[in-house]
Amino acid sequence: MKAAWAIAGGLALGIGLAWWLSRDPAADQARRQRAEQAAAEQAVEARRDLYRWRDADGVLHVSDAPPPGVRAERVARQPQPGIEVHGDRE
Repeated sequence: MKAAWAIAGGLALGIGLAWWLSRDPAADQARRQRAEQAAAEQAVEARRDLYRWRDADGVLHVSDAPPPGVRAERVARQPQPGIEVHGDRE
């Protein structure tokens, strides 16, 4: 029984060593860089600006596209550091 465990352990160790020696670090690095670039592009797209405006009835609207013919305020999704206080905003 000990011989069977020794053979199984040797095979597992040999397979692991063969895998470790056959991997290509340059391909892994290129794959990692592509994944990071794709994640960065998705993050930029996810932070698109928002626009807010009030209609004739005074209802506040928020959208990712400004309405045609209406003055809308652009609201950046990237938060500013600290707290901003404006007494003139509604």
